[in-house]
Amino acid sequence: MGRVRSWTVNRRIALPVTVGGAVVLGLGGLYGTALAVGGDIDQGTRVLGVDLGGMSRAEARRTLTRELGPAAAAPITLKIGDRVEKADPAALGLSLDTEATVDSAVRAGSGPVAVVGSLFASGSREVAPVIGMNEQTARAAVDRLGRTTEQQVRDGAIAFDHGTAKSVTPLPGVSLVEDKAVDTLRAAYLKPDKGPVVLPVARTEPRVGAEETGRAMRQFAEPAMSGPVTLTVAGKRMSITPTVLGEHLKMRADGQGRLVPDLDSKSLLADPAVAPTIDAVTHPPRDAAPGLAADGSVVIADQGRAGRQVTQETLGQAVLPLLTRSGAARSGEVATVAVQPELTADEARRLGIKEKVSSFTVEFPAAPYRTTNIGRAVELIDGSVVMPGQEWSFNRTVGERTPENGFVDGIMINDGQYVKSPGGGVSAVATTMYNAAFFAGVKPVEHGAHSFYIERYPEGREATVAWGTLDLRWLNDSGHPLYIQARSTDTSLTISFLGTKKYDEIRATKGPRTNITPPGKRTGSGETCEVQTPLEGFDVTVGRTFVQGGKEVKHEDFKTHYTPRDEVTCTPEGAPEGAQEASPGVTPGATPQAPRPSQTPSGTATNEARTTAQGRAD
Repeated sequence: MGRVRSWTVNRRIALPVTVGGAVVLGLGGLYGTALAVGGDIDQGTRVLGVDLGGMSRAEARRTLTRELGPAAAAPITLKIGDRVEKADPAALGLSLDTEATVDSAVRAGSGPVAVVGSLFASGSREVAPVIGMNEQTARAAVDRLGRTTEQQVRDGAIAFDHGTAKSVTPLPGVSLVEDKAVDTLRAAYLKPDKGPVVLPVARTEPRVGAEETGRAMRQFAEPAMSGPVTLTVAGKRMSITPTVLGEHLKMRADGQGRLVPDLDSKSLLADPAVAPTIDAVTHPPRDAAPGLAADGSVVIADQGRAGRQVTQETLGQAVLPLLTRSGAARSGEVATVAVQPELTADEARRLGIKEKVSSFTVEFPAAPYRTTNIGRAVELIDGSVVMPGQEWSFNRTVGERTPENGFVDGIMINDGQYVKSPGGGVSAVATTMYNAAFFAGVKPVEHGAHSFYIERYPEGREATVAWGTLDLRWLNDSGHPLYIQARSTDTSLTISFLGTKKYDEIRATKGPRTNITPPGKRTGSGETCEVQTPLEGFDVTVGRTFVQGGKEVKHEDFKTHYTPRDEVTCTPEGAPEGAQEASPGVTPGATPQAPRPSQTPSGTATNEARTTAQGRAD
């Protein structure tokens, strides 16, 4: 009977196929039977290989959590370019949504046809898991990955270190394509493939690749460092080692993907291993120089001369071809070239310099830093030619007062107090120049006096400078070229203007001190502290009178305000040796005396646009 019942069932199941009128009744009966014998989820329903068939929703959720939970929480391996990273799914905003997955499994088996079909299903139905993604968390994580894994493109390069050529391996630039990376993570999550998730990247290839780097190394860099090169300059030989060569040699990209040699001939020319030999057989040009004869007339005192030099161009032309050679072929000759002076004797004569227009001298206490700094400034100023209508500038002519420019630490004023700083003492040069210009009658453009008065300078007729904030400038409005002659000793300096006088005479006047303010007292410490004697502050007015044909044709007044110079004492550990020199011209502890400037006025005077210098002054 069991076999017959099964068969009957089988016959009834087959009957709707051939008897059209019984179709609806047959399906309805089967649908009810399937609902009666099944759970919420059809038999054979699987999610990532986990069988959920016949389970209720609650059972299916528990099963998914138990079977797939560890895989869903396991770190994901990510490949970004050549880098491999690992990240927790939660940190990437990814999770398995078990509730939605069960709903999907239930829906897959719903409906009469699907329910009835489950009675005859002998296989399995695979349902995709539902992935949960927190977009904000995912995008923040991708942004972090993009920043931490980004690789800047690096061109192949060659460096020279202690006489050895070393190559730098090129690297492509790699950056994460963040918008596509989020979709890639979502699609790859919980896939059965156990390989790393390859995230999309943008690659930038280096302009100089490995092939070109290798070529440059073989053809130039290694031969260049294979041994010394020997140069002959005016019959004198010298050898330059690979170590010295490498300090001034590099290879640069030419814009076409190739590495080409680049020799810094200027720095090689100044290298201690090269400069002494070249200096011994060459000499710089010397400008012609006007001077005064015994009768006061102007003559060309120095005719000047052409120089013979090795230029950076000729040195480079001699050295570069030798670097790829070997043995005796690494020898060559460096050509010298004639260099004309900036001012020749003929040019000096054509300037039409007729007489001494003005001259001024300042004396100062001897100090090594003054000798150096004043001498260097005088060297840079001497021989300046200022044409009609041209402006002269102290800062442009002398340059920044740095050790590289030949200046040393000295005493200067910073915020109303003496301190040590490079270039201290050049205010003596500025004051001398100011007075020479004053008595030459040229037009002032920029000028500043010291914040407090220094006794060796004439009241209201002195100047200071500060790099970047205060300059001394004047305009040659005399109508004729002016030649500046500057001379200095350990205790004095003189600046003279040679040219053609515009006025017969320029006279200087000075009024009384007004608005007198007493100084205060301060105590300092530390290595920069300098002893400072007190001096009152005051205002003073200086006049400049222009005389032509025995008559006054113009007059100018200039008012200068001086702040008090406070008394400064230093604690024992803060008072360096020689600090007494900080107040030039005054013995510490003594009463300041009236100024006694040494001057040789001859000629004319100058107006200034500004008369108070604040902050640091040289």
